[in-house]
Amino acid sequence: MKRILFFLLVLVSINGSTQSLIGGKNIIKTNLSSNIINNYNLTYERSLNRFMSVSVSYRSMPKSNLPFKSTISSYIKNSDINLDDFKIGNTATTIETRFYLGLQKMSGFYIAPYYRMSNFDLSVPVNYKFTPAPIKGFAVPEQNAKAQLDGSIKSNALGAYFGVQYQIFTKVVLDLWIAGGSYGTATGVLKFNSAVTLVPEAQSALQSVLDKTKIDPIKLKSTVNANGVNADMTGPWAGFRGLGLTVGIRF
Repeated sequence: MKRILFFLLVLVSINGSTQSLIGGKNIIKTNLSSNIINNYNLTYERSLNRFMSVSVSYRSMPKSNLPFKSTISSYIKNSDINLDDFKIGNTATTIETRFYLGLQKMSGFYIAPYYRMSNFDLSVPVNYKFTPAPIKGFAVPEQNAKAQLDGSIKSNALGAYFGVQYQIFTKVVLDLWIAGGSYGTATGVLKFNSAVTLVPEAQSALQSVLDKTKIDPIKLKSTVNANGVNADMTGPWAGFRGLGLTVGIRF
């Protein structure tokens, strides 16, 4: 038993001294948990002193089907928005400062305030129904139609989160994001250019659908005409930074 304890102490001592010799001021890492949902990212972190670091990260998600549809549906309150065909992509740049409470550089529990610039690329399919005016005295049946609004939302937000980071091997770092959030503003424009001229009945029906569309907490102001739709979006932008696992290389 004593020999085992002595061997473990030697290993810990060697590992600790090795880390202190090779532990550099730089880390390049990626978030494994977001990569699973095709939200690819890369972060560069630089130590300033024992208790503080700065980092810059970039993320990119190719335009694809909407993830977490059940959660998104609670924010988009309109059954005429077809979430199955809703597509979204995004890019974001984050500038972050970390304050570590541990005794080693870029290691241990930390608190991290940050600033984030994001751009979300959207394709929003809207279903609507209308009954055209009679043609030469003959009634025309109700028509089912779809308008696909394409555009983007840009947001700027300030936030903070906390987590813990450790160097587990000579150059490998694990960074666990625990929880946090951000708040800021967002603006955007969505447009639909119709391939055919929209008759007045179609314009009225589509305007009615858009007028009752609520995207909490974004305000949507839309205008429909014979050529299509122009929709402006403005409002506050809040985000939650949940549990995430990041792995990196220190040099």
